[in-house]
Amino acid sequence: MSAADIKNTELPAQPEDERKIDIAGHSGLLLVAAVMGLIANWVATGVSPVAALPGMVILYVVSVIGLALARFAPFYLPSVAWVSLVAILITIPGVPGAAYATEKVEALNFLALATPALAYGGLALTRNEFQIARHSGWKIVIVAICVMFGTYMGSVVIADLMLRIGG
Repeated sequence: MSAADIKNTELPAQPEDERKIDIAGHSGLLLVAAVMGLIANWVATGVSPVAALPGMVILYVVSVIGLALARFAPFYLPSVAWVSLVAILITIPGVPGAAYATEKVEALNFLALATPALAYGGLALTRNEFQIARHSGWKIVIVAICVMFGTYMGSVVIADLMLRIGG
């Protein structure tokens, strides 16, 4: 591998600044994810999308508020921290509407919502990753398959143990 190849495969030094994100664009993507989540929840739990819609709307609104806070707050916190903070605040017992929000969100199954997002995250490859793979050779494919298989099997074992303990 030449120095030029190594330079082309380096990751960017600075991640994207969340204070410059396009809230409207991200809101649209969140809407698509919400629809996919409703369908996944329906398939996994049998709860109809209409019954789960109020809970999904609450999650969507909390997410958009968290993105807006990440963009416009006078100090920096990552958007995931803002979303979590807003979600915690609206579900604190005694806060007006907390019981309603908690009841409606209970119609959603976290694993059903997380599965499509995690599957996409696991399959999404960037141009930079393709360049690295081209320069690494065939041995990296074997290593990658072993790592993915081991990670999957480890996750299956841990999930099975947790379900047996909890159920």
